[in-house]
Amino acid sequence: MSVYKDEQRGTWYCMFRYNDWTGRQKQKCKRGFKTKREAKEYEEQFIQTTEADMNMKVGAFVETYFRDKQGELKERSIKNKRYMIERHILPYFENKSMNEITPADIIQWQNKMREAGYSQTYLRMLQNQMTALFTHASNIYNLTNNPCKKVKKMGKSDADKMDFWTYEEYQQFINTIEVGSRYYVLFEILFWTGMRIGELLAITKNDIDFQENKISISKTYYRTGGKDVITTPKTEQSVRTIDIPEFLTQEIKAYCDKLYEFPDSERLFPIVCEAVQHKMVRHIQKSGVKRIRVHDLRHSACAYLAHQGVAPMVIKERMGHKDIKITLNTYGHLYPNEQKKVADMLNRKRNEASNENAPAGNRDILDAD
Repeated sequence: MSVYKDEQRGTWYCMFRYNDWTGRQKQKCKRGFKTKREAKEYEEQFIQTTEADMNMKVGAFVETYFRDKQGELKERSIKNKRYMIERHILPYFENKSMNEITPADIIQWQNKMREAGYSQTYLRMLQNQMTALFTHASNIYNLTNNPCKKVKKMGKSDADKMDFWTYEEYQQFINTIEVGSRYYVLFEILFWTGMRIGELLAITKNDIDFQENKISISKTYYRTGGKDVITTPKTEQSVRTIDIPEFLTQEIKAYCDKLYEFPDSERLFPIVCEAVQHKMVRHIQKSGVKRIRVHDLRHSACAYLAHQGVAPMVIKERMGHKDIKITLNTYGHLYPNEQKKVADMLNRKRNEASNENAPAGNRDILDAD
């Protein structure tokens, strides 16, 4: 027996042995349960979590998932994933066993999420969290059947609703900000480089090569719990060097020259992301352009390059995308339709070949066509 009554306190407790992830045997004691049943359920759930038995409840597996991902995911990513899972997945599946959930259960959950009226992109984000849980269970803990594999994903990717400014719209916006000011230079960098806002807010003077017109990106910034955090970028591919136009180099240099005795290793823009968004909203209202997010300036930069015919692989490297598929799936539809050019080229080549092979007397007729 491993569950006992605490006669002095009138509660129950469990004391049992288990094997940890290294195979070593340990002892666990947990007190304060109101009933014997609660104490026994805790013991069973604890052992299943430790051994990653797929009979464990989803709520327990979520903890196993985050324990495994601790060294892989950044603190901010874990916080965001936890929020979505605890708010939108656990209320429906927390007390169900991992190996009991069927594709039909997933479909019913999807329908509930759709009924809640969430946007298509948020639905896709929720789906990705659900899929990540079961993929991890399948790949690492040998879950026999992954229910997510048999169900169509809900929602749509961000590319289907991507907002961005044209060059003309950006000029209309930036013209409302004082030339050379902090926010003028900040928005100029965002539009002409396409870097993420967190990457920009982590930039120091040491990261800028004013002679070679380059910016090196090796870190990102965010604020959480009232603290400033500087960490590595989103992916390995996000560590990169961006070539910038000379006019942008000169704008950044002029701004830096005004910062009296400013340390080369300090953040060039010591502000938070929310401050940038608030400033952007005020000048959107002043300029009259359509409202977009700060992150959409990254989309705007990519859209501008795409319309200039810059190759997707070059955009991938400049943006720091993990995979070329991300670039193509997100921005491929922005490229000018080349089908008419292809048809005209084929028609021209066919006429040239026909003209060369035609009898001399008929070439003038072909040329007239």
